Order: sequence, then structure tokens, then C-alpha cells
Amino acid sequence: MSESKRIPWGFAEFFIISQTALPALLFLPGTQAIRLPIRVAAFAISLAAFAWWNLESTIQVRMSRAQSWVAAVMALLALMVFHPMTPSLTGGLAQMAVYFAVMAPLFWAPVFVRTPEHLQRILWILLICSGCNAIVGVMQVYDSRWLPAEFSRVISSSELAMGAVTFIGASGERLVRPPGLFDTPGAVAGPAMSAAFLGLVFAVSTSLPAWKRLLALGLAFAGLAAIYLSQVRISLVMTVLMIGVYAFVCFRQGRVARASQFAILSAGIVVGGFVLALAIGGPAIRERVMTLLGGDPLGVYQQARGTQLSLTFNELLYEHPLGAGVGRWGMAAAYFGSFTRLLTPVWAEIQFTGWMLDGGVIMIALYCGALAVTAMTQWRVATMGQFPRLNVSAGVVLAANLGIAALIFSFTPFVTQIGIQYWFLAGALHGVATAHGVEGA
Repeated sequence: MSESKRIPWGFAEFFIISQTALPALLFLPGTQAIRLPIRVAAFAISLAAFAWWNLESTIQVRMSRAQSWVAAVMALLALMVFHPMTPSLTGGLAQMAVYFAVMAPLFWAPVFVRTPEHLQRILWILLICSGCNAIVGVMQVYDSRWLPAEFSRVISSSELAMGAVTFIGASGERLVRPPGLFDTPGAVAGPAMSAAFLGLVFAVSTSLPAWKRLLALGLAFAGLAAIYLSQVRISLVMTVLMIGVYAFVCFRQGRVARASQFAILSAGIVVGGFVLALAIGGPAIRERVMTLLGGDPLGVYQQARGTQLSLTFNELLYEHPLGAGVGRWGMAAAYFGSFTRLLTPVWAEIQFTGWMLDGGVIMIALYCGALAVTAMTQWRVATMGQFPRLNVSAGVVLAANLGIAALIFSFTPFVTQIGIQYWFLAGALHGVATAHGVEGA
């Protein structure tokens, strides 16, 4: 940690903080009127950093293997803007901007993060930000005074939508799924995943002082509790996936004792977080979790997001194999789309549906190719063995990013801030790897 302390704070640190701080502004009363600028700002920072990288950066970093895939995705989107079913030029360009803002850190993050110690500090800051989010989420269920002054108008304007994001608590009162430091019920689940996983990683790090390890453990505990209370089951599944991948990577690296310690501690926190959530949230929490354990997992998925997957590959694939126009779904459609009776917006709950609409099977192939190449590269760096501190960092990033990537089956991570986190960590690890002279990183 001594080397890390000598690295001055810079844009990378403030960028990570901004991804929590900007949405947190929506906690303030009256901010729904400026919700769009606040939401746009979190993405615009990434685009501004890309512009700076192109115009001002003097540091040359070798291209990563994923960058060519990202360029192909953007080229396809540019072509699809002129699709006859694109609802408007403004909406199409807005959707392109969202895609690229999410992926842009892959290009500029390597310039800012060049050492394992620096990457460790970035991960620690991400843990603190995510952990604060998770703690607020837990407190929101315990005491409703912690809830934001106003919810997103998309949710609060519909009685049906509000009913879907509430549950009956331990004392019989109706509780809102915690938004954390955001204005959308249940939104705490994403940051809570990072808090739970990174907290456990730092809790078993013997290089840290005891008070930091205890703090990390407490944040991991809050993260798991927040996930249970949000009732977003896929976040629980992905957190367990992250834990399993990291334990396996540690074992593959020859750190068997660390893998065992991490796995045992993780099991305890998963159970402990459930006990806390059950005490606060009541039987509804147990019933929600039991749906994952009491039946066929594929059946549970089919009843939830599986219908969207079936829609994508049983209907949209045949109706629009090469896409249905850019900007037909998501926030770009909501804010910038221009629709008619014949050309309507489409609801996309999972990333595959969004990709099929925006670019068809080609888009799915290109973006999945980018994710696969990124994962394989991170696995290679994590298991190469020449640079122990780099290997450790790569293992953490690999596990964290696989958990985010797997969300494509139940969410749309790559048009949201959790997608920005994915590509930022991928870019940061690439910067560290190239600084160590790793070929093919």
C-alpha cells in the first residue's frame, strides 16, 4: 500500500466517485425537473474523457484486443441510424451516444491507471462508494425517512408500477424496495453486488491493516443485506458467481489457503446478510429467496426474464434479423424518440432484446465477441504468474466483470452505469498490463 499512497489522486478516482455522487443528487427535493441533465452527466463525463484522450493525452498505450470489437459495434450502430425504422435521427444518435459512453473507458482508462497499486486504490474507492450505497439501502427499509424525497416519475406516475416495487415488511407495513443513492426502487442491487464482492476480497487481504479489513467486511455484509432487501434475485445469483469465480482464480493461481478462507468467509456473509434482511424485511424476503432454491432454476428464469429471451429469439430474430432501428427502446426512446401509430417503442428488459433491436444478430455477435475477448484476456493476465500483484488485480477484475457481463440475460447492463464500470475496469487492467509489458493484453 505504500506505493499506492505515493500515487497522486487524479481523474480516475474522481470519475469513480462521480458515478455515485451524480445519481445521489436525485435525493434532493425538486430534482426530478432536472433528472435528464443529471442522468446524462454521468455518461457525458466518459465521453469528455474520451475527447481529452484523443486531443490532449501524450501517453501512448497499445490497443487492447477488445477495442476493434467495440469499433465494429459503433460502426454498425452508425449504419443502423439510417435504418427506415429508426424513429428519429435525434433518438438514434442519443442511443449511439449511450452505447459509446458506456464503452469509452476501454480507450481512456489505460492512460490513467498504470500500476497494480493504483488499480487497488480504484477498487477500494469503488468499494466505499458501493458500500455507502448499500448501507443507505438497508436503512431505507429499516426507516423510510432514508428514502429519496421523490421517486423517478416513470415509477411514481403509475400505481401499478409502484405496487410492483413494494412488499410487506416484518411489521406488516408496505415497504419500497430500496433504491440506495438513486431514485428508482430496487436500484441499490447493482452497487450492492460490488460492495459484497469487493468487501469480501479486501476482507481477506493480509496486506491491509485490521481496521480496513473489518470495514471491508462490514460493507460486504451491508451489500448482501441490501441485495436481499431489494429482492433482485439475479443480483444475488451474480454475486455468488463473482465469489465462485474469484475463489477458483485464487485456487488456479496456487493461493489455495486464500481461496479457502475467501470461500468460507463468503458463505458466512451470504447467510448473515440473509438473517439481517429477514429481520428487517420479514417473510417476503424469505419467500423471494426460496424461489431460487425451491424449484427448477430454469423454470424460475423462464417465469421472469425468460419470456424476453423467448421473444428475442423466437419472434424478433425472424421479424428483424438485421435490427429494427436504433433508439426504439430504453431512455433514448423515452426522451428523444419520435413515434407514430405504426412505429412504436419496444420494451426491452434484457440486453439481448436491446441488441436485437439495435443491430440484429450482427450486433449480438459483435458485442458478445467483445465480452468474450475481454474475459479471455483477463483470465490470461490473472493466470500468467510472472507479476503476482498484477495477477491478483486481474483476478478481482475478471470475477467482478463476469458478474456484470452475465447480467445480459436478465437486465440491460451495457446501457447503464454498471456497464461503464465494466469497461472502466477492463480499460484500467489493460493499462496496468501494458505498463508491465504483457503481450496480447
